[in-house]
Amino acid sequence: MTSTSSAPAEPVYPSAPPTVQAIRKVILASSLGTVFEWYDFYLYGSLAAIISRQFFSGVNPTAGFIFALLAFAAGFAVRPFGALVFGRLGDLIGRKHTFLVTIVIMGASTFVVGLLPSYAQIGIVAPVLLIVLRLLQGLALGGEYGGAATYVAEYAPHGKRGQYTAWIQTTATMGLFLSLLIILGVRVLLGSEAFESWGWRIPFLLSAVLLGISVWIRLALDESPVFQAMKRDGKRSKAPLRESFAEWGNLKIVLLALFGLTAGQAVVWYTGQFYSLFFLTQTLKVDSQTANLLVAASLLLGTPFFIVFGALSDRIGRKPIILAGCALAAATYFPLFRALTLFANPALAQAQETAPVVVIADVSGCSVQFNPVGTSKFTSPCDVAKSALVARGVPYTNADSPVSGGAEITVGATRIRSFDGAAPDAQASRASFESELNAALAVAGYPAQADPARINKTMVVLVLFVLVLYVTMVYGPIAAMLVELFPSKIRYTSMSLPYHIGNGWFGGFLPTTAFAIVAAKGDIYAGLWYPVAIAVLTLVIGAIFLRETKDIDITKT
Repeated sequence: MTSTSSAPAEPVYPSAPPTVQAIRKVILASSLGTVFEWYDFYLYGSLAAIISRQFFSGVNPTAGFIFALLAFAAGFAVRPFGALVFGRLGDLIGRKHTFLVTIVIMGASTFVVGLLPSYAQIGIVAPVLLIVLRLLQGLALGGEYGGAATYVAEYAPHGKRGQYTAWIQTTATMGLFLSLLIILGVRVLLGSEAFESWGWRIPFLLSAVLLGISVWIRLALDESPVFQAMKRDGKRSKAPLRESFAEWGNLKIVLLALFGLTAGQAVVWYTGQFYSLFFLTQTLKVDSQTANLLVAASLLLGTPFFIVFGALSDRIGRKPIILAGCALAAATYFPLFRALTLFANPALAQAQETAPVVVIADVSGCSVQFNPVGTSKFTSPCDVAKSALVARGVPYTNADSPVSGGAEITVGATRIRSFDGAAPDAQASRASFESELNAALAVAGYPAQADPARINKTMVVLVLFVLVLYVTMVYGPIAAMLVELFPSKIRYTSMSLPYHIGNGWFGGFLPTTAFAIVAAKGDIYAGLWYPVAIAVLTLVIGAIFLRETKDIDITKT
């Protein structure tokens, strides 16, 4: 490990150590600015269903939603590149100026999303422009987190880094919480019809106000004392990218930080805060306003635990808390999401139990139900059957048919034979098939939407709270641990890359990957295998190869 001293040490300040009041100002300014930046980024995820209709209306609804999630994931895909660009600048010219630039890029990109014409107005240019703006957002966020975390940690006294940097960790949840509150407020004020038509733009446009506040706050900050000391002593890195990634000693720590920390942290985080929301609205058919309120309530209850686990990590260590969160998540995700189904849409849970749906088909005629560009046609009997069930949000299992090319759906004891969508009489066959399928599903009790009167809101919030609690365990201490893994002169660059590959790639692609798995398999819980597998991977690698960092001297260059 590059920074290995275990003796506690105070930061080497260029003059007098900062006062408690000054440190509190740093935490407030860094955290508040980052809240606004996460607000900008999360608006897209919270409005994914509306955005799919506004910008991807040229494809079928299932593909449109997955395509919208891909556009959401595009912002995550470029975050590591933003980490490289802005991490290098942060180690060369300073933490403060770099993460001031990132927030301007983020805020401006988000504001412009609110002005974009829809697909119906300008065609394919609309989603192209949207993706360009998402890429700019991702680049900016790639430089934001490392700057804020490094900045606060380099101000914090020894023994308080976990607690102080945990305030940065609350910003992602608070940003999501703020975005949900504003979305709900605008929706209630305008009504659902107006909101889905044009009102969804207002939360994006409001980012201009938040941008102004954030810039004003950050302009009042001084550079971090550790960076000032490095600058004074001439110890800044001249080639932070080379020192971070071309020297094996540091590159090894980068890889361990990625696979032994941030990959598992990312999938636990995005499952608890994003996939749970998508699962409620897209799979369980809970209306978006109710789902947002339920998630917001769980976030409100869970957010203080970022500070709790951050402070606890100063006492017992970062590693045991983070890995315990991964272990608990991997062990309990399946029963927790089954509980969500039971409490949020009991009719669906009951129908699955009493009248399970099975697609019996020749597997050679079955395709993956994922067509984001809208060019493929699912016309085989198997594809027709699965497409019909996916469009209705009905979970199913698969069974092989001995009949070559044939397919049928069983709903309990009822059998509905599928048809060849390319046959001359396909139109007449489709009408008969869909009529039989709808009747069978209705008799079996499969609901078109979750019944608001039957949602057990208390239990749903409790399940969501447990998911958020796992998030606080893996995310609360991680900023301090990442800061402590790397020497000061290349810290911004080195910690940013594994964080953003983990969160941008392993986490950012989670909703898209999980829903594609569900669409292919039919099992509404199949997508959970992705976060479970990654969490177990991190648990094993982190437990074997990473050591505790809480007592490391972070002032070393």
